[in-house]
Amino acid sequence: MAEYMTGLKRTHYCGDLRLTDAGNEVVVCGWVQRQRDLGQLIFIDLRDRSGVVQLAFDDHTDRTIFEKAFGARAEYVLAVKGEVREREAKNSDIPTGEIEVFVTELRVLAKSETPPFEIVEQSKVKDELRFKYRYLDLRRSDVQDKIIGRHKIVKAAHDYFDSHGFLEIETPNLIKSTPEGARDYLVPSRIFPGNFFALPQSPQLYKQLLMLSGFDRYMQIARCFRDEDLRADRQPEFTQIDLEMSFADEEEIMAIGEGFVRDVYQKVLGIEIPLPFLRMTWKEAMERFGSDKPDLRFGLELVDLGGVLAGTEFRVFSGALSAGGSVRGINLKGFADQLSRKEIDKLTEWIKAYGAQGIAWTRLTQSAETSSFEKFLREDEVQAVREAMGAQTGDVLLLIASPKTKVVLDSLGALRCELAARFDLIDKSRPNLLWVTEFPLLEYDEDEKRYVAMHHPFTAPFVEDIPLLQTEPGKVRARAYDMVLNGHELGGGSIRINDPALQQTMFEALGFSKEEAQERFGFLIDAFRYGAPPHGGMAFGLDRLVMLMLDCESIRDVIAFPKMANSGELMTASPGLVDAQQLDDLGITLNVPSEEN
Repeated sequence: MAEYMTGLKRTHYCGDLRLTDAGNEVVVCGWVQRQRDLGQLIFIDLRDRSGVVQLAFDDHTDRTIFEKAFGARAEYVLAVKGEVREREAKNSDIPTGEIEVFVTELRVLAKSETPPFEIVEQSKVKDELRFKYRYLDLRRSDVQDKIIGRHKIVKAAHDYFDSHGFLEIETPNLIKSTPEGARDYLVPSRIFPGNFFALPQSPQLYKQLLMLSGFDRYMQIARCFRDEDLRADRQPEFTQIDLEMSFADEEEIMAIGEGFVRDVYQKVLGIEIPLPFLRMTWKEAMERFGSDKPDLRFGLELVDLGGVLAGTEFRVFSGALSAGGSVRGINLKGFADQLSRKEIDKLTEWIKAYGAQGIAWTRLTQSAETSSFEKFLREDEVQAVREAMGAQTGDVLLLIASPKTKVVLDSLGALRCELAARFDLIDKSRPNLLWVTEFPLLEYDEDEKRYVAMHHPFTAPFVEDIPLLQTEPGKVRARAYDMVLNGHELGGGSIRINDPALQQTMFEALGFSKEEAQERFGFLIDAFRYGAPPHGGMAFGLDRLVMLMLDCESIRDVIAFPKMANSGELMTASPGLVDAQQLDDLGITLNVPSEEN
């Protein structure tokens, strides 16, 4: 039968005790990490979130207490009173290794069945089992360290933005659906039958309205929701460090963002980040690295071969160039002997996921020169390609051609990251941060046959590009900026449109009629009639920031109760069915295909 803590009050966390506490009476509480029975001696490692301390029981221990210790098993919950004393056999591997607690009172607060996996650091248990029993997984100290690290980062964010005059203001979680981008999570309304709320993909519209309300500087640790396919660094519900500023331009907002990152790295990790960050336009990033979030911790820059191959008769290359596409490559310098023909064939299949049809390659090993394409080129073209790519003995040249330049850039951008990881080319000694600026305002969606906003419909264009909105919308640059950390988008934002006429022109460029724009965003359009200050802002992905700062492989590692790749949660078996009465109350009839179909 479980005992109670009546009369006992915890005085210390397990991991906080030190040799300076020797001779003091303490009360500690926690879970049994392990019990060691040595006959006349019993030792128990007691664990809480701060660490582990050894409990000692010997022939001087009251026999009732000794028997309780003898019966203690892994994950039993104990409260103990005892005297801190110096250990005879010290353990330098743990902070409490110089002391132990000689127990004078022991209470078993809860017993435990044998857990489905051992609660130890660096567990090799499969994710499916870990997340089904997430409350047990969270007892592991290496997992707890990540959650505690997240707390420290959030606290640093609150302190930093407060010190810079930002007000934390909550915005609603039940909002109007304004479909433009990722899919909304919809919430049916019982009071308004047939109508739906949406869960916010971001607080974007509300924080702009706060600027119209005169609050000047806003921030929020905001929960957001997107019904989209998941990846290692995405979840259907996630958290943003969201901010907005009035009467500020790009320089001021970016300086605030840089200052926050420098502050949080210094406070949490003790790492000094130099300012200002490197800046690079979107066009330069795509041309050099094939990505709008380039990882600059290694080279492998893209080389445009369109000029040296302009007159080629090799149809793979000439066809791509004549169609307005591109031929580009990267040089994997010094790895010709380590990247075999078989490995290149595997990469060729892998790269097709990015739209490329294949890889043209040349291997310049010490013993031989082999190529999949050079025999189709003139000798002067072969030499021109090699010279353009800085080829030397030991290098591997990897080329991609396509009528669509975007396919070439995306494919080579992914390939350079894959090769860098495979051949350990990444300098992980310091975080690499930069800004990417001057994004296209709009991009053409082949499925919808219209232009869509690359960021969102409220991003301001460069003033000099405004005339192009109605003539050449694809050439308009956005006053947008993304912060990139180690090849991941850490945060992004823009200067917003505050002119109602320009906002209406933007809606027209997106293919919205005046009626459609009013239906979707009428509340914002109406608000702009009453004096909208110039404003802008940005948002950091908190989960991603924590993941990168703490060197985790997935954002699931830094979220207490994350979702799996199918957006479900194994621990609570959600999402789940609801009863018929709840559906009747909402006026909803299900039309779900049967499993047989």
